[in-house]
Amino acid sequence: MTNRNTKRATGDEPFLLSGGNPQIAKGDGDVPVQAYLEAMSGWKREVGYLLDSLIVAAVPDVRKAVRWNSPFYGIDGEGWFLSFHCFEKYIKVTFLKRASLDPPPPIYSKHEPVRYLHVY
Repeated sequence: MTNRNTKRATGDEPFLLSGGNPQIAKGDGDVPVQAYLEAMSGWKREVGYLLDSLIVAAVPDVRKAVRWNSPFYGIDGEGWFLSFHCFEKYIKVTFLKRASLDPPPPIYSKHEPVRYLHVY
């Protein structure tokens, strides 16, 4: 029988952190982001793929990476503009440059330029 720590150590399958967020190694490009999306559980996987496809359609040259167990999307030379993270009951979509959105996303952050949208 394989325990959770063995799966984490061997990389046989993604480890889901508390709250259901996949633990994916830091990396640049589409490959680690696709690994994150595939590791999302249940209904969240479909939403993750939808978010990814919407972002790619809107920003064809989008830069992708996984940082802090979350996919990040950005533009070369302009930084990251969006990320998301799984929680038990929702996905928190983080808009890192909310000043450029009209109207801004509804959930405030303690960091002025950041706003959130929770997807249930």
